[in-house]
Amino acid sequence: MGDIVIETERLVLRRIDESDAELQFRVLNTPTVMEHLGGVKELHEIEAKHAKSMAWFAQRGFGFMMMIEKSSGELVGHCGMKLVDNPLAPNQGDHEIGWLVREDRWRHGYANEAMRAVIDWAFATIGVPHLVALACDRNVPSWRFMEKLGMERRRDLDFDDPAYDPQDNPTIQYMLTREQWEQAQ
Repeated sequence: MGDIVIETERLVLRRIDESDAELQFRVLNTPTVMEHLGGVKELHEIEAKHAKSMAWFAQRGFGFMMMIEKSSGELVGHCGMKLVDNPLAPNQGDHEIGWLVREDRWRHGYANEAMRAVIDWAFATIGVPHLVALACDRNVPSWRFMEKLGMERRRDLDFDDPAYDPQDNPTIQYMLTREQWEQAQ
């Protein structure tokens, strides 16, 4: 199963390895899933993102992980944490969480289960001071989920990204502080 980082009731979150790019390309890289993320990616783009995540883990002890369903052994998504690295973001270097779930597993609670575990890991194990999550303003399910996770909108961190279509701007951000997380425990 690879390098397991986090285990939940229904999921194993494991480090990405070089063989995962093709799997992600086939399972997660659909027009619907990638609609608000710049569209379907080429295999080499996924390989580059995976290489970056593997480097994050090697250098910093965190990154993005593959979400594996325990009952079937199938890939249901990916999630994790990285540093905000968009050069247009006003908060480069903040710890950013993110997730992606394959379409046939939407509304099964996998993102919620995985991200609550990632948030706990980020604060309790990695020791981050706060977390942010980014989405485009029209991706209502994503930012509503951020609110469900206890995150608060930070309009002062919004920015436009010309790499995305105009309808996918601005990029908006939500934040969860260590104090907010501790109070919810």
